[in-house]
Amino acid sequence: MLKNHDHIKLLQQNLSLNEDMQAYQGLYDIFFNRLKIFCFSLVKSNEAAEEIVSDVFIKLWQIRGRLMEVDNLVVYLYTIAKNFSFNYITKNYKHPVINLDKIDIESVISLDSPEELCISADLVNAIHQAIRQLPPQCRLIFQMVKEDGLKYKEVAEILHISVLTVRNQVAIATRKIAETLPAYISAGFVKTRNAGHS
Repeated sequence: MLKNHDHIKLLQQNLSLNEDMQAYQGLYDIFFNRLKIFCFSLVKSNEAAEEIVSDVFIKLWQIRGRLMEVDNLVVYLYTIAKNFSFNYITKNYKHPVINLDKIDIESVISLDSPEELCISADLVNAIHQAIRQLPPQCRLIFQMVKEDGLKYKEVAEILHISVLTVRNQVAIATRKIAETLPAYISAGFVKTRNAGHS
């Protein structure tokens, strides 16, 4: 889950006003892996995802003096990462598709909370299989909310869709995954960490 927004805002301010390298490193530590997973979902290459996120941070450094104009740094960084990923796809794929409904999203969802660790390997496979069967956009939205801890409003801004669409897609994903699970587990799994993230 992402650290709280106040902490991110403070780092953003220190980087913008003081060119503080520790603040820059702090933002890098918070976002690098999250953004890499997000980019990997789109470009399906670890190397390319790392390169794209490095470019995102180069961009962040270049515009550091104007960072205080950025209202929500989380949305801003994810949006740059998405745009850079789409640029990469356009340049490197023979038949580029940059419509989220058509891209084959590579889902990277880890089941790592204590309750989820108690479930069997078969069940984990069943969950991953259920996630893989979701439509691409639904899969990406579910990952951004469940894995990255983004709010519905943030996901909506990044993907240029309505908050209602995000809410509906998370509900669909949760329902489909719950259908895969035995009833005694689904009750716990469905209560995702993001229930209050409207």
